[in-house]
Amino acid sequence: MIPKKALVAVAAAGAIVVLLAGCSTLSTSEKTPEAVRATGASSPTPSPTPEAVKPPELAGEWKQNNSASADGWMTATITANTITANFVTNGGDTTSLFWAGSFTPPSDDSSPYVWTSSRDEAATESALLASTDATKDFSYEDSEISFPVTIAGSTATVRMSRE
Repeated sequence: MIPKKALVAVAAAGAIVVLLAGCSTLSTSEKTPEAVRATGASSPTPSPTPEAVKPPELAGEWKQNNSASADGWMTATITANTITANFVTNGGDTTSLFWAGSFTPPSDDSSPYVWTSSRDEAATESALLASTDATKDFSYEDSEISFPVTIAGSTATVRMSRE
């Protein structure tokens, strides 16, 4: 049989251990890596790093999606900093330059992204259907490029999607 004093001493020691452990417990985020490993507690989950802002990718081939004609539409080719737009007629057999110009590509993901292209005069000076405007505004929103086209005093908005 265990003496009464021994039982009281063991119970008191156990209570002290529980009391001290409860008072000195650090949250996992406050513990050193060594303390976390020693206790087997899981380490805090690092907060995710915000993703870098990605500007829209404009480079590629685009085709008009709002043409009123089955055998005529517009296309555009965009590179890192140029845009060339053409009228396509006769079911694709004839191509006529409408716009050639440079622009500054987007640096953020703002929407809509609107840019002004400066006309390449050398490329457009001899093109019969080319715009003679010094600049032209283009817009990108919801995976679509749009811009105004004026012919004989009538203006229409051309809308394009990726081919």
